[in-house]
Amino acid sequence: MITAIVMIKADVNRIPEVAEAIAEIEGVSEVYSVTGGVDLIAMVRVRRHEDLADVIPGHVNKVPGVLSSDTHISFQAYSKHDLESAFALGW
Repeated sequence: MITAIVMIKADVNRIPEVAEAIAEIEGVSEVYSVTGGVDLIAMVRVRRHEDLADVIPGHVNKVPGVLSSDTHISFQAYSKHDLESAFALGW
């Protein structure tokens, strides 16, 4: 599974509609409305690297109200759950 974190600048008058439209795209697991330099953060999870091109420039960036995006592809996922598993193994 490949995870991409997509930071999206959107038309501020349309943020809820843009977020809902992005959340409906296949491959998008979550969309967060956030503070800071971007308006939305979308989590994209796909099976193949090539699928990112279909989801992000092919769909996310074409949603009316999306002004720009910046995509970060994850290398490794860390979570409290993973740490608890490691400690249970004696690491």
